[in-house]
Amino acid sequence: MKILMVHNDYGVYSGEEAVVDRMIADGRNFGYNIEVLRRTSKFSRDSLIGKWRSFFNGFYSPSGRWMMREALRTFRPDIVHIHNLYPFISPPVLFLCKKAGVPVVMTVHNYRLICPTGLFLRDGRSCENCLRNGNEWDCIRHNCENSMTRSVAYALRNMVARKTGAYRKCVDYFCCLTVFQKQKLLEAGYDADKIFVFPNYVEVVTPTESDKTTYPWQQYPGGFVGYVGRYHYAKGTDLLIEVARRNPELPFCIAGSMDETQTVDLPKNVTVCGILNQEELAAFYEAARFVVLPSRCYEGFPLVMLEAFGHGKCCVAPNHGAFPDLMQHEGQNCGRLFTPVDIEDLERQTLALWNDKTACEELGILAKANYRARFEKQTRNIAWDKFLRLVAANAKSAKSTTK
Repeated sequence: MKILMVHNDYGVYSGEEAVVDRMIADGRNFGYNIEVLRRTSKFSRDSLIGKWRSFFNGFYSPSGRWMMREALRTFRPDIVHIHNLYPFISPPVLFLCKKAGVPVVMTVHNYRLICPTGLFLRDGRSCENCLRNGNEWDCIRHNCENSMTRSVAYALRNMVARKTGAYRKCVDYFCCLTVFQKQKLLEAGYDADKIFVFPNYVEVVTPTESDKTTYPWQQYPGGFVGYVGRYHYAKGTDLLIEVARRNPELPFCIAGSMDETQTVDLPKNVTVCGILNQEELAAFYEAARFVVLPSRCYEGFPLVMLEAFGHGKCCVAPNHGAFPDLMQHEGQNCGRLFTPVDIEDLERQTLALWNDKTACEELGILAKANYRARFEKQTRNIAWDKFLRLVAANAKSAKSTTK
């Protein structure tokens, strides 16, 4: 089976890129013949010319169209697998796939099909105005990107894609990562028969003994409250820091990068461990008592939560977006949910877990069972392989019928 994988990388390597890379590797291991059509947004905002190219290519990319046409002509794929098209590939390439009669599968990594920013976030709180109103005007009116140029560009390119029907008419299968994403597409009027749910998987790395004794968190033998990810407003890290400030006796450790645009006065009980490699991160999870995800936004698919579960760690997470569903296992929560953007409730749930070590351990066992049942590599890849082969078979059958 020949699959054309299509993705426009973001400016900074993200979880989405990691998933795309993993899917390419896994597909080749399954015996697929995979060709990759890939562009990048790296450095596109470094100059005025780059910004203008990003702006106009989001509506229609001549080079993206040429690359797609050539790939369809020379590679002749059985399936085109779309991830992100903005800005240097652009939605009009989907009409080329439709014309060529090649089925299009799209992995829906975020909410960009129905929210110009892809986050459902405005002024630090969840916002679904564009979904509710059926248009993109509020993105401009509220300057949701905190840059009028980007807000206008994102709103207009979404509007063009919506008006032309590029996604609705040309994508045959939308593969959401969560039930929550699927529900939002249904609310936006997308065809239920085209929407499927395939969660990402997480691979758990076991740290070596030496890894457990060489890092900053070793100073906390009784464990610590862990956070993994970027220090960023949308991620709610400011909320977590405020909880730490209020509770100087609790140790907090942050694994990840700091946002260069923010100057943060961290309390003494917060240890920044920086960006960790795979084994270091595994050691971090193992040493943590539990992990907090204070996110202000819904998140597309919070891999950190599943990584924590894989290491037998429970989580504190907001009661919105995909979090409640991912935390559920056999009718029980693998941790505690707090009212989104409510520091008081975040503090309450964090302290409740910290002060009840037995409950924390029991929830960790449940979290591990949740991971094994739903998010292991083998389980997910078998289902994905079966789905793709069915897509290719259906397309072949349809072509035979029309001849």
